[in-house]
Amino acid sequence: MLEHVLLFFISLVANMLSAMAGGGAGLLQLPALIFLGLPFSVALATHKIATVALGVGATLKHSQQNHTRWPVALIMLGFGLPGVFVGAKAVLSIPEPVAKVSLGILTAGLGVYSIFKKQLGQHYTPKNANALGHFLGGLGLFVLGFLNGALSSGTGLFVTLWLVTWYGFDYKRATAYTMILVGMFWNGTGALTFALLAEVQWAWLPMLLLGSLLGGYFGAAVAIKHGNPLIKKVFEVVTILVGLSLIYNGLIA
Repeated sequence: MLEHVLLFFISLVANMLSAMAGGGAGLLQLPALIFLGLPFSVALATHKIATVALGVGATLKHSQQNHTRWPVALIMLGFGLPGVFVGAKAVLSIPEPVAKVSLGILTAGLGVYSIFKKQLGQHYTPKNANALGHFLGGLGLFVLGFLNGALSSGTGLFVTLWLVTWYGFDYKRATAYTMILVGMFWNGTGALTFALLAEVQWAWLPMLLLGSLLGGYFGAAVAIKHGNPLIKKVFEVVTILVGLSLIYNGLIA
């Protein structure tokens, strides 16, 4: 019983922060599952399935704001989902510790970059909305989809910053796209693939799903209420912490 209560609160906090930052639920949730005794592959599959509820919860709140538009949404699905499917089935050719350290450095770099770019994501200034811009943006999203399927943590944060830098979104709109399309559809594709190919700790999922659902909803509500300045700060903190966590896990592996 105590174990299930702990799982709920870990999931609630992790996914609330993720909904505010536009990614990073694996910072707390995945290591907690491993700490509680799951092998890495089982913990990863269980975590991936649970994060779908994060997207559902955040979508329930973001859908009321009308911040998303079909062209970018379809590009995220059309280019991103094949990348997720390929990434979830792929075995990375480089060793896992190297992949984790490399991803950790890049993820922490996102936070540092955002800190030094004071006005980044503070205003909605759309760009690259022509055919070439959408195609190149889609290629970037395919790569990020592959990483989302293949790796355990932090790729939602990359999508959020990609939408800010390439499409000129503010953080509020970028996190809305990430939570709805990455949280529900990308993670849903990855979750289905993992459910078919890997062992899952099904007994723990009800509490994880409930925590993810509520965390996604309340995190999105806080982000919407307080706007871009708060989202930017949370994004910077979460990216740096996720990056350091990945580097540490890669070095001790």
